[in-house]
Amino acid sequence: MRHMLPQSHQFYVTAPQPCPYLDGKVERKLFTALQGDSANNLNDVLSHQGFRRSQNVLYRPSCGTCTACLSARIVASDFKFSRGQRRILKRNAEVERLARSPWATETQYDLFRRYLDARHATGGMADMDMHEFAAMVEETPVRSRVIEYYRPGENGGRRELIAVCLTDILSDGVSMVYSFFDPDLTRQSLGAYVILDHIRIAQESNLPYVYLGYWVPGSSKMDYKARYDPMEIFADGRWRPVTDADRAPSAHERSEATAIRAQLAAIELPGTK
Repeated sequence: MRHMLPQSHQFYVTAPQPCPYLDGKVERKLFTALQGDSANNLNDVLSHQGFRRSQNVLYRPSCGTCTACLSARIVASDFKFSRGQRRILKRNAEVERLARSPWATETQYDLFRRYLDARHATGGMADMDMHEFAAMVEETPVRSRVIEYYRPGENGGRRELIAVCLTDILSDGVSMVYSFFDPDLTRQSLGAYVILDHIRIAQESNLPYVYLGYWVPGSSKMDYKARYDPMEIFADGRWRPVTDADRAPSAHERSEATAIRAQLAAIELPGTK
């Protein structure tokens, strides 16, 4: 199915697939290609409208009978670290952050495989090989960085890679495209630490937001995203603060065709105002 927008920009809708977050639900995605000289601008504009990037594609959910997936961002400019979050930062005080160009390495892939095998052995990425991993990291037409985290080696030995995040740089924040970490270092709370450190990156860069991806209230896989306040969600065509009502799982019934038309009508592309 293909839809046309001004400037001949093409949007597509995927075929229905089982939802990875809510049992018994079916997901579809609205997506468009990200390429050419305008890629950075398009990534910026559509990220501000709830889209996410995967390699050279921008997408967001387009499920006709469910609107549970909510694009979420942390308001880093107003964020205050809680006592528990400060403890996580303290436990990782010796961790070194290194920002690199988007280039895949075997060390990253080895850590990625360990993470998947421990946390997502039956997920959609479970069979990803080194070539596919390299494509995920390197096929980016926009401003991206690979943020690596190292801990010192024991007794002065070689430092050890313990976490990685593929991060896009937007005009108003940083977008955490995909992250993974050492699944054995449970005491370090590395998943939380990487998010907290991205809040620090945004604050250090005077950028107001950290884009977290999609949050699904009621999904155990996504509950952790609700721990970062203040947080905003993209709903009804605008960003707004999360409320207590948002934290309860809900689904708004509407026809698939109506849902797709409404999403396309609400998208604002560069130069179309």
